[in-house]
Amino acid sequence: MPPPHHQPQLSHLAASSAIFSPSVARIAASTARDWNYVDNWLSTKFHGRTPPSFERNPETLKALLTLAAFNETADEERDLFARAEATALNELDSAATPSTTGPSGDQELLSGGKPLAECLLDSIEAGLTKEGRTALEVMAGMATHLGIAYPEPEQLGRKVVEIQGKLLAIEQMGQRIGGMETFLKAEAEEAEAILRKLYGDEYKPPTNLAKKNLELQRTTKSMADRLPELRDRLAALSSPSSPSYTYRTVEELEEEEAEYLTILSRKKELESQIAAFQGLPSNLDMAREELEALRSELRNMVRRRDMVFEGLVERESPKKRPR
Repeated sequence: MPPPHHQPQLSHLAASSAIFSPSVARIAASTARDWNYVDNWLSTKFHGRTPPSFERNPETLKALLTLAAFNETADEERDLFARAEATALNELDSAATPSTTGPSGDQELLSGGKPLAECLLDSIEAGLTKEGRTALEVMAGMATHLGIAYPEPEQLGRKVVEIQGKLLAIEQMGQRIGGMETFLKAEAEEAEAILRKLYGDEYKPPTNLAKKNLELQRTTKSMADRLPELRDRLAALSSPSSPSYTYRTVEELEEEEAEYLTILSRKKELESQIAAFQGLPSNLDMAREELEALRSELRNMVRRRDMVFEGLVERESPKKRPR
């Protein structure tokens, strides 16, 4: 609401200030009117008492004008609401007849025979808007579904928030399950690709597989033969009653311990490499026979591959036309 125009007052300006142009005069007059409006509004809010002193600058004037406009708007809305309530009460009083006492002696009846509370509810329902009726039906349906006899808006709001939280948790769980399903599908496809590669014709074992197996077996056997000796030496070194305990230094013990740990890790590494060849026979002659059988099978597969390749070349190569 724009401030009312009052008689310009230039009392707040300094006596020495001078106005040189009409635009400056208009600005000064407008500022004076605004300060006059603010002073009148403050005096009404302080009920004629003198308001506390404050700095008079453009920022303060702008803030006070905004506050006054909001205050007047709120006052107008409050007056409208009060008049609407008074009008509704007057209509209810004019529609109601002198109350009579029913058979029970404790219920007020109107001229139509309906209780007063029922008439009030009918009047409220008839005055509801479409959105209000929809909201009331939704709240009633929700209260019926939740089994709440006397629902309150706060209680229904808490139930709505609780249901929304459960729904969000279910959605997050579904997203996690979807991500896990995608990961499992990718892993299954990768495993199937590896299996197809291993069982396919393109996979070939290394040519020096048997030789490497024999070397690993010899190395593992030699390491295993040395393990008891190393264990005895370690036990002797760790025993306080050992006669050589007093003659060994800490540096020598650390070096022997590091050597033992190196040999032990090498043994585990060799054992893991030999684990892939556990199916081979331990007898040297039988191993050679099996090796020859594998080599024969390899040669057959190579010949088969060459035949298939030659057939593909003959089929794909262009045929020469006779002259």
